Amino acid sequence: MGCSTLLFIFFSSINLCFASALNDYKYKCVNNGKFAGGSTYQANIDHLSAQITATKEFNYGFYNMTVGQRPNQVNAIGLCRADVKRDACKSCLNDTVPELKQSCPNRTEAIAWSDLCMLRYSSRNISGANETMPDYSVENYLSVFNIDPFNVILNSLLTNLSNLAAGEGPLRKWAAGNTTGPDFFDKAMYAFVQCTPDLSQQQCSNCLAIATSKIPYYCDGAIGCRVLQPSCMLRYEVGPFLGPVDDIPLPPSQIPSSPPPTEGNGSKKTIIVIIIASILSVVLLVILCLWICLRLRKSGEKDNAEDEIIKVESLQYDFATVQEATNNFCDENKLGQGGFGAVYKGHLSSGQVVAVKRLSSGSGQGDKEFKNEVLLVAKLQHRNLVKLLGFCLEGKERLLIYEFVPNASLDHFIFDPIKNAQLDWEMRYKIIGGIARGLLYLHEDSHLRVVHRDLKPSNVLLDIEMNPKRGFNRSNDKMHPYWVTLCSRKCTTETNHRVTCHDAYQQLYDSPKTLTPCVSLAQKDSDVRHVVIFP
Repeated sequence: MGCSTLLFIFFSSINLCFASALNDYKYKCVNNGKFAGGSTYQANIDHLSAQITATKEFNYGFYNMTVGQRPNQVNAIGLCRADVKRDACKSCLNDTVPELKQSCPNRTEAIAWSDLCMLRYSSRNISGANETMPDYSVENYLSVFNIDPFNVILNSLLTNLSNLAAGEGPLRKWAAGNTTGPDFFDKAMYAFVQCTPDLSQQQCSNCLAIATSKIPYYCDGAIGCRVLQPSCMLRYEVGPFLGPVDDIPLPPSQIPSSPPPTEGNGSKKTIIVIIIASILSVVLLVILCLWICLRLRKSGEKDNAEDEIIKVESLQYDFATVQEATNNFCDENKLGQGGFGAVYKGHLSSGQVVAVKRLSSGSGQGDKEFKNEVLLVAKLQHRNLVKLLGFCLEGKERLLIYEFVPNASLDHFIFDPIKNAQLDWEMRYKIIGGIARGLLYLHEDSHLRVVHRDLKPSNVLLDIEMNPKRGFNRSNDKMHPYWVTLCSRKCTTETNHRVTCHDAYQQLYDSPKTLTPCVSLAQKDSDVRHVVIFP
């Protein structure tokens, strides 16, 4: 494992979540006119769901529909992700119609994307038109440390897939693939591109090229991203996200007829037969070797996958257990509330006291990605880190179970005139040492090199012995469990919690905001400014 390895893990309260829940539709209302309530145009929109249900052809999840007559004709295009089955596709599109009507009331043109499908309608003819606006992007807030090599590999993968998708037949206009590299920390980068099948080969290629060009503006350096446009979309992740795809069999290629026999002596024919037989034998031998290698590789991957499943299941709690532990998430047990969800105190049947984070439903991450990241976070074990005990994934509920830290956060002591007096210099030295040990573990000693991206007193929790533990922020504006970036060289903190990584030790220059209040009379976080530490 090289020091340039792409280390990814440590989610921030499911910081990036791509969910397919109804309330997670992303929509755009196009300013292209309005219709009156109760009008014929509205009735035609209401009839869209019935027409989707009545359509028998699946066509790789592509629906190109018109409802009604001009001037009240509704033109609609629906497209499902390639791995979505027929019934799930129709259900997604049917659910999108009322979502669009509610989100864009009385608009003659609107578009919505979800994890499984896209639906748009308009009063104008949109069939066969390559349109790249309006658009929407969703990024993973975890970043790579070495952006340039990452972008080279990413652009190469997306370019190859775009060419494949554009060159497909009249119905299928998508492609999926993956690649590996030295920066992916034993993970492959998976990508998926898709155009609406009404586009020509050139239109599809142009649309995907524009979507690819938007990545540096929307998702620069992110380990996962989606760029959604009306006529095409792309997505890449470190780890698989597509399910199995049922391909429609393509017609067999024409086999050329054998040329008429020519006269010649028997020896020449014998030589030709021997040569052909030898070539076929070599080809069959190569195919057999490749097949054996693939079987062995798949067998190893299956064993690894089964081990990972066992580990995940050992961390999983059922919702009823967590609900009972928190007394049905009653307000008396509520420790805090933020934009990503609420934190509750809970008592397990074993008597253990825990902190339960109930993530908001709009967090947006798929079940597979959620379990993968929980498993990776659970591998970080240190006495100065809050321990992740488990999780719950049931329906729309996503819960994280942490060890309970009774003394709240460091800012409750150092910024409180009364509690501040409880911290003598020996205690402050102990707290600073614990913070430093936690940083050293994340930077050097853990199997994943991690850089904390929001290190401040409110993110340092104190246990019953006043030992510091880095953990989730219980302030009202940031309830996510961790802000981290995994990297190995140098990190320069930027705005909106994004980090460009170059050297892990550079993170120490961000620690004065936490350490200075421990040895000063600063009254709040904002009093700690422009602190310079010389190495």
